[in-house]
Amino acid sequence: MPDDLQPEVLRVELTELGDAFRAYQRRPKPDLAVLADLHDRKARAFALWADVTDDAALREEADRAAAAARTTREMDANRRGVPVDGEGPVVERLLTRGQGVHARNVLEHVRTGSPLPGAEARLAVLMLTLRAARAGTGNVTGQDLGGWLQGDAERVLQELVDVGWLLLPEDVTADDALTSRPEEPTPITVPTLIPTRPRPFFFGKVTRARLSGWAQKVVGDRKLRKKKAGAATRLLAVYTAAHSRPDGCLGDVGEDAGLALDDVAQFCGLRPEDVAEHTGLLVAAGWLAEEPDTAGGWLRGRLAERVLPLSGLL
Repeated sequence: MPDDLQPEVLRVELTELGDAFRAYQRRPKPDLAVLADLHDRKARAFALWADVTDDAALREEADRAAAAARTTREMDANRRGVPVDGEGPVVERLLTRGQGVHARNVLEHVRTGSPLPGAEARLAVLMLTLRAARAGTGNVTGQDLGGWLQGDAERVLQELVDVGWLLLPEDVTADDALTSRPEEPTPITVPTLIPTRPRPFFFGKVTRARLSGWAQKVVGDRKLRKKKAGAATRLLAVYTAAHSRPDGCLGDVGEDAGLALDDVAQFCGLRPEDVAEHTGLLVAAGWLAEEPDTAGGWLRGRLAERVLPLSGLL
């Protein structure tokens, strides 16, 4: 920037803008809204600079900054579930878009790799996988297990131990695990997730905790509990939340919008023809906004507004 650039207000703005970008780079955490505003300032300043100097390269730089501002603002909107045009309600999301991808990877791992076919076992495998996702080890309490599996907890836990998918300490039985308290949780090991073996997914401890908390919120949803939803229905709630767009619609956009019914059924431990019954339970619990369509091998529907914070942000 020339030292004698005129008008003075432009020279000052460009100097302050450079300082602002450097300050942003030193921030401990990114803030896309702040970054978008900086790109807007840069676009305006460079456009004025181009007017003053009649420099085409500066004009192009202004256009790039304007485009960067739009893109950054869209990224921020998608991340927080805020409509890009500023219309509609703001939805505070539990997961970021990237964490939604990780959630779907975990669900796919459970769908194709559960050691037992039943819905109760699949629900236990999902929740225990999230506890042990990073190191192959984790902790659970009797309250956890009873909340997930209710009266089936001891049987399911023992079956997972019997097939070798889950390891408990040598002196701990399934019954012991069910009586463990938060101050003395039961250590668990999932051998397939130990880091010395090929691993199905990789994410940090913050994401692991966020995914585990997200799944716990779904499985423990108050209205699902009130309706006494079983394991298959709660698994369906998890799957629909993870595979929904920011507006709550299930599946990707386009003619093939929706979820493949065979995949949904396998994840939930159901037959495809039984999925409709459980979607009806989700509608009654206010999880789905309307009776979904299961025709043609696809599940099409939309999350209820109250569930939008749990969307996986496809």
